[in-house]
Amino acid sequence: MLDAANTNDVGVETLLEVNNIEVIYNHVILVLKGVSLNVPKGGITALLGGNGAGKTTTLKAISNLLHSERGEVTKGSVKYRGQDVHDSDPAELVRKGVIQVMEGRHCFEHLTVEENLLTGYYTRKSGKAEMQRDLELVYNYFPRLKERRKSLAGYTSGGEQQMVAIGRALMANPETILLDEPSMGLAPQLVEEIFGIVKDLNEKEGVSFLLAEQNTNVALRFAHYGYILESGRVVMDGPAADLRENPDVKEFYLGVSEEGRKSFRDVRSYRRRKRWLS
Repeated sequence: MLDAANTNDVGVETLLEVNNIEVIYNHVILVLKGVSLNVPKGGITALLGGNGAGKTTTLKAISNLLHSERGEVTKGSVKYRGQDVHDSDPAELVRKGVIQVMEGRHCFEHLTVEENLLTGYYTRKSGKAEMQRDLELVYNYFPRLKERRKSLAGYTSGGEQQMVAIGRALMANPETILLDEPSMGLAPQLVEEIFGIVKDLNEKEGVSFLLAEQNTNVALRFAHYGYILESGRVVMDGPAADLRENPDVKEFYLGVSEEGRKSFRDVRSYRRRKRWLS
């Protein structure tokens, strides 16, 4: 397993480089204000922050899905394996091995679980034998999906739909998965199960992850390296183990301070910004 403290070492290959990007919606609304981050090969990198911090926009800027929402990258660069992919077609990025699992799961509700999984195979040229092998691999990681494979996806639970979304991404044979808010709307036990599978996919299959997540506590337990976004800027980054012990992260994102547990609602936002930027 890649050690958290070594994710930015010279010997670790960098797959994804996001350098100082700015994103504007509707030609006027500046959402990202110079975001930079790296995703190393074989690592789990967490993109953390509250609702509206810019996490989803960052992922969509990488996967080139902004145009459907009248957004565009107006500054900076996005490189994958050293090649500029800023203007790449999203389908071309999939062929390069970069897959985004969207927030909210987005299954095809009128298709069965298995039909949903097979849609992830459409960009590949391999034959049926390899397709069946990969399908069995998905079922190995998500045995519940094998049980529900003939059920319509729209009638499965939120946790099962999240599994379908990740399984569909696996069918495309990804090198890197951009995973957006995997814990959203799920019970704590299911969140642990999903993150445990992410860890297994990382360690056993070599899949690299950039995951956007509001649940900082869970994300920092499974990630190797983390970036914290606030108001469209990276305000802190470092190995996950270091971020877990950082007093500001403990107080404002994990709800723990020197005085004990603290509700995030009890902390005034101006004080938080002052401490990040001081």
